[in-house]
Amino acid sequence: MKRRFYWPLSWRIFFLVWFAMALAVVLSNVAVQELARQERHELEQRTDLRQLAERAVKLRESGHPRDAFRLLREQSEREHLRLLLVEGDGLPQDSDGDREMAPMRHGGVFLGRQPFQPAVITASDDYRLIVWPRAGGDGWLDPRLFRSFELALTFLLITLACWWIARRISRPLRDVEATARSIAAGDGSLRVKDKIANRRDEIGALARAFNAMTDRLCALLDRQQQLLRDISHDLRTPLARQRVAIELARDNSVGDPEILDSIQRQNERLEAMTAQILTLHRVGQQGQSMAQEPVNMTRVLNEVLQGATDYAEHQRVDCHLEIADEARNATVLGDEALIHRALDNVLQNALDHTPPDRAVNIHLMLTDRWLSCEIADQGPGVSETDLPHLFEPFFRSDQARGGQGWGLGLAISHDIMQAHDGRISASNGLSGGLVVRLDWPVFT
Repeated sequence: MKRRFYWPLSWRIFFLVWFAMALAVVLSNVAVQELARQERHELEQRTDLRQLAERAVKLRESGHPRDAFRLLREQSEREHLRLLLVEGDGLPQDSDGDREMAPMRHGGVFLGRQPFQPAVITASDDYRLIVWPRAGGDGWLDPRLFRSFELALTFLLITLACWWIARRISRPLRDVEATARSIAAGDGSLRVKDKIANRRDEIGALARAFNAMTDRLCALLDRQQQLLRDISHDLRTPLARQRVAIELARDNSVGDPEILDSIQRQNERLEAMTAQILTLHRVGQQGQSMAQEPVNMTRVLNEVLQGATDYAEHQRVDCHLEIADEARNATVLGDEALIHRALDNVLQNALDHTPPDRAVNIHLMLTDRWLSCEIADQGPGVSETDLPHLFEPFFRSDQARGGQGWGLGLAISHDIMQAHDGRISASNGLSGGLVVRLDWPVFT
């Protein structure tokens, strides 16, 4: 499967705000440069400035440079412009032939560096009139106006970017919230829209996780409903038999031993089912205290096999135990009774699904500081689609393996292994049957 490109939401927000600021700077500069170009063009087309330049040139060439300077200064104050009469081209040129203002002196007047190109009016073949607005004047090139325009444009673009980000985040989250409320109200068929779940960011990941969680919860609820139906059926049968047996015993003046044995067996079956449910609750309960002591796994396995001897003989199934030399004295840390229950549940499951005159193979070994026990039956195995669900409460792979259990034995073993920091897994054997592997960290 091709891996989808993931773009974190934090980077999206960062790049969007950064792009908005950069765009604001670029657009403001472009806009101000265009305004400056238009104003420069208007200044260069003014006839009164051209006539003023010609008068200043005449005064200068007639030997009255002070009068020319005074004329330009008076007109400069009146027009709120800076006017400078220079001889020759007056301005250096860049590589493209455009004039640029640079720090220089002309006629003892310091020009300084200006942010925009000034207007240049040709007064004669030898003189040029340089014109640009004053800082406090009414022209477009007023630096205060430039800064205000740039800040306003930046504020507008960043506001739009933040609004888009807030909308992009809040809308799908509102959709997830609405879906969650509908599911909580009882509509388990709803899921977050694919348009949101397919997003390649944290919101999309949240939507996919929410859908997966909802699917799993709905599946568990369905199985619990099935469990209630199964328990009601399984309880009804032994209770009905017990009632009949009690009625027969009442009809007889002396209790028949066979009838009393039947009553006892039905009661034991009910007690076993109740014990399984209570054990699952106790092990899975958060904060449940558990004994921590060294446990010799070889001894526990022998006890489990000894306890299952009668049932294995009844099923006509042999049990073969093989213990590696390095694993004979290995110990794990935990509750011996719970470890015994985990192994017994897996072994009972293997005995239930192994045909008569076949065998269950048990192998205890030590690998990489993990003590591993494999219990392999010779039954029909489990379909690949059911394997991931074998350790879920109330799940029974009835299609492939059948059985009279309640789907709790392997779930209890799974919770016990987790409580001991261990692992449990299941796979189909190469020659058929189911192989369940239990791993504990070795205690040293």
